[in-house]
Amino acid sequence: MEHGAGGTTRRGFLKATAAGLAVGLHGLPGPAESRTEVDLAVISGDPAAATRKALEALGGIGRFVQKGQRVVLKPNMSFATPPERACTTHPLVVATVAQACVDAGADRVVVLDFPLYKPEPCLQRSGIQDACRSIRGVHVLGLDERKFFREIKVPQGKVLDRVEVIKEVLDSPVLISLPQAKSHSTTGVSMGIKGLMGLIWDRWSFHSRYNINQALADLATVLRPKLTVLDATRALTTGGPSGPGEVVKPNLVIAGIDPIAVDSFGVGVAPWYGQQFRGRQVDHLAAAGQRGLGKVDTEQLNILRATA
Repeated sequence: MEHGAGGTTRRGFLKATAAGLAVGLHGLPGPAESRTEVDLAVISGDPAAATRKALEALGGIGRFVQKGQRVVLKPNMSFATPPERACTTHPLVVATVAQACVDAGADRVVVLDFPLYKPEPCLQRSGIQDACRSIRGVHVLGLDERKFFREIKVPQGKVLDRVEVIKEVLDSPVLISLPQAKSHSTTGVSMGIKGLMGLIWDRWSFHSRYNINQALADLATVLRPKLTVLDATRALTTGGPSGPGEVVKPNLVIAGIDPIAVDSFGVGVAPWYGQQFRGRQVDHLAAAGQRGLGKVDTEQLNILRATA
């Protein structure tokens, strides 16, 4: 789908660059020595080790998950493609976070998504089901029936006044977002905020009925992950969200409490459609930032960079 209502298309993305608005996020300042709390952990290495180190850098999973709590992990499992296609979250990123939640004493960990295709092939071919199979207390689900959703109000919505969300998310105290870094034909990129659409029933209305960028900002007011761990070990830089397209390997895991900041930093780790961009050039991130939902400009954040 090349165009969405009010969305940033691939063409618009490139037009912004031609106007001289895009520069990379290279050379960001290191963490200030006077500050101890890390805003973003940017860890290079293999998926499992980088994810573990990112969690440690933020204070450990126990900062987000308490003993006896129910936890929902939301990776991208929408496509029946293997990890090397970079359409879905790397299974080792998902399994590492799931194991950490179990180790922290979570009562139940549910890894879920509303896949765009038949759930079973998506769960299998993404590798996520197999990666989590041996972790006791972890359940991997693809929910594609309306009975699993419940309508809620969106009090701060500009275009949305209500939305149907997966019940498991609404009934669990902890939501952790595990998005894949990839391009998207309607929104330019798809990361954590865009990935929230995998938790709602009527995602097509975002493309046809609403300004998708404002709708995503509205959705972000009611779906607030406690933690976002962006899988940028591979990035689908063209042909997203389903591919096939060009895959590059930043070999990074980016984690933080602020989902807008995580996404915004993620925009700068790879060239999208052959060009570099800033997070504020992505319309739905700019809209969310304007609503006070997070930091779009990450230059002043305390960013820890390390290698696992």
